[in-house]
Amino acid sequence: MPADTSNTGALSTPALFHKVKNERSILALAVFDGRLFAGTQDGEILVWSLKTYERLASIKAHNRSVLSLFVSEEDGLLFSSARDAIVNVCQEGNAINQSELTADNYQVWDIHTLVRKFSIYSVYDVGDVFCVTYSATTKTVYLGAMNTSIQWCELNTQDCRKADKARHPSERNHRFFDSVGPGGAHASNRATDIDPFQEPGVLLEIDKEHIKQYAHHGYTYSMLLAGGPACPVFAEEMLISGGGDGSIKIWSLDIQNHGAISEFQVMESEDESVLALAIDRTLLYSGRVGGEINVWDLDTFQLIRRFNSCSADVQSICVGHQSVFCGNSDGFTRAYDPACQRMHEWQAHNGKILASVMTVHQGKLIYVTGGSDDCIAEWDVGRVKIGEETSKPSYNERLLDSLSELVAIPTVSSKPDFAHHCRRGASWLKSCFKDLSADSETLSTTDSTNPVVYARFRGDDMQTKKRRTLLFYGHYDVVPADNKGKSWVWDPFEMRGLNGYLYGRGVTDNKGPLLAALYAVVELKAAKSLQMDVVFLIEGEEECGSKGFQEAVVKNKDLIGDIDWILLANSYWLDDDMPCLTYGLRGVVHATVQITSKRPNVHSGIDGSQGEHEAMQDLINILAVLTESNGKIAIPGFDEDVLPLTLAEERNYAAISEALVSRDPSRGDAQVLAQKLQARWRKPSLTISRFNSSAPAGTSVIPQTVSADLSLRLVPNQTTAAIQKALKAVLSAAFRKLNSSNELNIILANAAEPWLGDPGNEIFQTLEEAVFDVWGPQAAHTRRGSVHASGHEKRLSTPGTSDSLTGGSDHHSQATADSPISPTSPTLPAGQRSWRPFFIREGGSIPAIRFLEQEFKAPAAHLPCGQASDKAHLDNERLRLSNLYKSKEIFKQVFKALPMKKLRNDTIIYE
Repeated sequence: MPADTSNTGALSTPALFHKVKNERSILALAVFDGRLFAGTQDGEILVWSLKTYERLASIKAHNRSVLSLFVSEEDGLLFSSARDAIVNVCQEGNAINQSELTADNYQVWDIHTLVRKFSIYSVYDVGDVFCVTYSATTKTVYLGAMNTSIQWCELNTQDCRKADKARHPSERNHRFFDSVGPGGAHASNRATDIDPFQEPGVLLEIDKEHIKQYAHHGYTYSMLLAGGPACPVFAEEMLISGGGDGSIKIWSLDIQNHGAISEFQVMESEDESVLALAIDRTLLYSGRVGGEINVWDLDTFQLIRRFNSCSADVQSICVGHQSVFCGNSDGFTRAYDPACQRMHEWQAHNGKILASVMTVHQGKLIYVTGGSDDCIAEWDVGRVKIGEETSKPSYNERLLDSLSELVAIPTVSSKPDFAHHCRRGASWLKSCFKDLSADSETLSTTDSTNPVVYARFRGDDMQTKKRRTLLFYGHYDVVPADNKGKSWVWDPFEMRGLNGYLYGRGVTDNKGPLLAALYAVVELKAAKSLQMDVVFLIEGEEECGSKGFQEAVVKNKDLIGDIDWILLANSYWLDDDMPCLTYGLRGVVHATVQITSKRPNVHSGIDGSQGEHEAMQDLINILAVLTESNGKIAIPGFDEDVLPLTLAEERNYAAISEALVSRDPSRGDAQVLAQKLQARWRKPSLTISRFNSSAPAGTSVIPQTVSADLSLRLVPNQTTAAIQKALKAVLSAAFRKLNSSNELNIILANAAEPWLGDPGNEIFQTLEEAVFDVWGPQAAHTRRGSVHASGHEKRLSTPGTSDSLTGGSDHHSQATADSPISPTSPTLPAGQRSWRPFFIREGGSIPAIRFLEQEFKAPAAHLPCGQASDKAHLDNERLRLSNLYKSKEIFKQVFKALPMKKLRNDTIIYE
């Protein structure tokens, strides 16, 4: 049943859902099958996915600006017209491939492959082709041109009108561009960089008889076809055109005469040029220069209403939701009700609105605008009716809505001023869990730290007395973010979409992944396919060392119950290309070494003396014993418990490094890179991260108190207790040798045990299969870069971590690209590649993971959801939409498949 775009409630100002930034103005828009097509000022046709807003394709379609796009859904054709006097046509075929084609006339494109099907030109100098439309009934293309004409070309008889190269626009002299200049010089500035006769498709020459000269006494700016259910006034299909003379004309189509047009009705007006037309059943809306909108009754051909939207030209009109949307040259969109009363206006672009289109996507009415600010903006108009019921939001839409609400709560755990926001965040999560049919409550923590949110979704298998249980761990707190220096693209606590990414503090760390897991459970529950319990433990102090988390878990262990598996998603891929699974994390010991003198701060000139032990000198002396000159850690016995490198590990490091270097040779030698990865992931480290002094900055004062903050990263088989003891021992011994009168104080702050999972157990194997299923295999020729790196996007795409693996690239995703991340599977058909994830370790620490393993005696696994350029903890934190959606799909598969696995926990020691 077709969607009804009538009003389902009062229209509110549409919310900006997503924005795409290009490098040149957007002059034409069209939609088809979940894809958005855009014609640009530099002659390109760009294609984006309406689901993920990743760029699917880009072609050089014309030598000059693309002025019009039209989609024929019946015949699977895309038509483009431009300032180069050409119409191009494409026909339905295989999946889109990112092409780099060039053409020089009216073009018809394969709407799936964007391979040119037809290229149509006129023997007359028509100038700019402002508009193009197509009748699937007569198989005829109609175009409106600068020379005031309307011309047509019947595609199903193309063999009798094949092109004559001598009459093609690229070969003809142009009366202006090819005229003789001063002094007899002859120079053409026409684009002649391609030979149109060498491009794909059939070149068609419009018959000289298939033209209506002076269809208007002015440019033919706009056209549309009317008839059928959308316009029941006409029994036969009619062509409607609007011109620079201010008139609107209705033309009948002669099917017996190659689709020829004859004047049927003229709706005269003394008003300005008609720039845009739109039909709503029996009403015709026209937008004009100067901001006037006219409403015509097509039953009587009478002008029934006229009103001024503003003084800015009406460049485009769309009808939907019982509303009329007008895009004006001042950058504003203005929406009117059926009585032509203005309901809303908002600035859609920082420049002229040049194009707009309205479509229904996944039950939602979407209004898309393109402008001279090089942007495309998608506006959420509302739900549509399917039959008698309003369509329901998809799970992906609900996920995005929830993520937007949660990001809007600034749950900064490190600043006391945000404590009430953290409580709001915990309360919001508990309510969200309950609304989605989970048992949920907040678990109090010690020292008034932020609460832990507990939730349980019960499996659907009610016949099983004891269902298996998976525990999902995450956190709702975030690091601080402000936009005082305008370093963010917008407010960090207002989630917005740009070029296929969601921007906002916490979208990738960790609010996006935890909500992806939540909605994966919700989908399975709705389908009655959840055969195990899923417990969520979402803490609010992860960014501050998980204070109070362990105590809260121990206190509520009976409530949480037995756990079979533990899963978290709190990290990122190695780069922007390679899906990964993390099976190891380093632990950490944080310590502060403090030296205090009995003297207060004193002046170095008056009181400085070799006979006095200064606190700073003592601190430097004892810190010097921690490392050797080559950087090796000199704490006795520090490396003794480090596990030796196995042959399997060595091969894994080599495979990862070779894959990274193969895509980016600037990363250097693969063997050297493998050594660097080993040093970061499986070897301990010691960092002096900060010095503190009681002396005022910029003075020559001898401080009374000095301190240094240390961070020691541990690896599996080392323990925090042993490292803390060894650190205190070596520092105390070094201080005693100084015979100093000062006082040493070693403050041990928060610590986290290292973690090493088992990639061979059932949860990791289930994750591996799910990643493989969701990210691949796919036909190799469709694996193309998905995110367009315009100049604006490049500014936002600097590496999101200090890890050089991102390489400072513009982050075209190889997760939808040609390069394999693992060897081709011999079991796959030819042309397909295996996209099994790499198993990696990481140098960072997550305090909760090893604790949860030991407390519940259950294996843990870690699924990185984001890319390396996500900028967690940095300005412009982001998460790619496709990563969010695919992570949800991976969670779904894992939650569905795990209960069927044979439980195996004999390979990990949890004590």
